[in-house]
Amino acid sequence: MKNIILWRCAAIMIICAAFLTSCSDDDETTSTQIPPDEVEAQLSQMTLREKVGQLFYVRPEALDTTIKTANLAALKLQVVNETMLDVNEKYPVGGIVLYAHNINDESQLTKFIEQIRKLKGSPLLCIDEEGGRVARIAKNSNFDVKKYESMSAIGQTGNPTNAYECGNTIGSYLHYYGFDIDFAPVADVNTNPDNIVIGNRAFSSDPQVAAQMVTNYLQGLKDAGVTGCIKHFPGHGDTKADTHYDYAQSLKTWDEMLSCEMITFKAGIQWGCQLIMTAHIAVPNVTGSEIPSTMSSVVLQDKLRKELGYQNIIVADAMEMGAIMQQYTNTEAAIGCIQAGVDIVLVPNNFVEAFDAIVSAVNNGTISEERINQSVRRILKLKNSIRK
Repeated sequence: MKNIILWRCAAIMIICAAFLTSCSDDDETTSTQIPPDEVEAQLSQMTLREKVGQLFYVRPEALDTTIKTANLAALKLQVVNETMLDVNEKYPVGGIVLYAHNINDESQLTKFIEQIRKLKGSPLLCIDEEGGRVARIAKNSNFDVKKYESMSAIGQTGNPTNAYECGNTIGSYLHYYGFDIDFAPVADVNTNPDNIVIGNRAFSSDPQVAAQMVTNYLQGLKDAGVTGCIKHFPGHGDTKADTHYDYAQSLKTWDEMLSCEMITFKAGIQWGCQLIMTAHIAVPNVTGSEIPSTMSSVVLQDKLRKELGYQNIIVADAMEMGAIMQQYTNTEAAIGCIQAGVDIVLVPNNFVEAFDAIVSAVNNGTISEERINQSVRRILKLKNSIRK
């Protein structure tokens, strides 16, 4: 396995210098141009529940409603069981996200992914494999893959080729095992030395350096057959608190963000990135409120879509995180993020409850079915391009 990956990386590296930062815009756009009539034909055949299912990317445990423990790491769900199959018949899903505790070794992972691919909703396989301290596979001693110290170490080399090589190496083993999407790279600019959640996950405190590294990492993933996702919009690098557990904010103005954080995100958008993940941080000097960016139409619609011109998929960061669950109920969070402009509701605290809430919101007119269709179109377009 390792020899296959090394051989492939070596072959690709011979030609990568010719297109490191300038090749990507047209190439990525062309690769995902699915005829609109194909997507519309698919959409017209889908029930409301099938459409809503496409919006949810969940842990495998979300489909096992018999699980009562919150300690999922100890549970180690590593196979699709009968309960999951039964629940999935009523609750289709657009994607499954695997965590470290879902992965044991190559044999188990390969079989698990084969089982997941057969689930209703034709779910895409997703993982957080950034390299460095967030690496579900590379940190598992049962896998013989290359390990990276950190993204900041790569950024410090000043050589974008190293970011390309990192993305391509990670993408190669993810593709080999059957993953479709990597929730990476981190596009945050690490401007706050007291930041405990981003830190060395970011490439640099210099937005220009970070932008080059991000686009080359994305290209490396793409050339290996994996779709990347830049995160965490509008920028988690200047915060101090960790949104996994608590409220966090950036007090920057939009003009200040345009001269720093937005440099990397604009570079990713220009490159043609297909997914952008939100941050659960508040930006009160941008929105005039203390609501998390994931729940803000000002951030997602006015800034990301209209001002920056981003037209592809917006993914919420995990909706089970403290910054969301301390302020909203599970159903409020699911409905609110869709209303704000999110396309993919990632890892809600209670999938079945959130799913039912979205269906009810459409049926009672709180959310229009056309709003659901907007997101499903984007998701089907990506899914078709990956599976073609």
